[in-house]
Amino acid sequence: MATASPVKCHSSSPPPVLITAGVIASELGQPIHRVVRVLATRPWIKPAALAGRIRLFDRRAIEQVRAELVAIDRRRVPLGQGGAA
Repeated sequence: MATASPVKCHSSSPPPVLITAGVIASELGQPIHRVVRVLATRPWIKPAALAGRIRLFDRRAIEQVRAELVAIDRRRVPLGQGGAA
């Protein structure tokens, strides 16, 4: 009785590394609630995959989230420099 040889993948590229919102928050040094809020309110930042209910993102999402957080921080008025008292 002969045994079948293992299936060989002809793709030379490794599988993509996918990350969670928590990893994005950690890499950006931001609280997770800020990252989750950005991911929930920016429909153009899409998960690359789902694992159950967990959204997994590719490395490009880190820069997209960083850009959104910088834009949010830029729009904020510092205390004592205007706005209602």
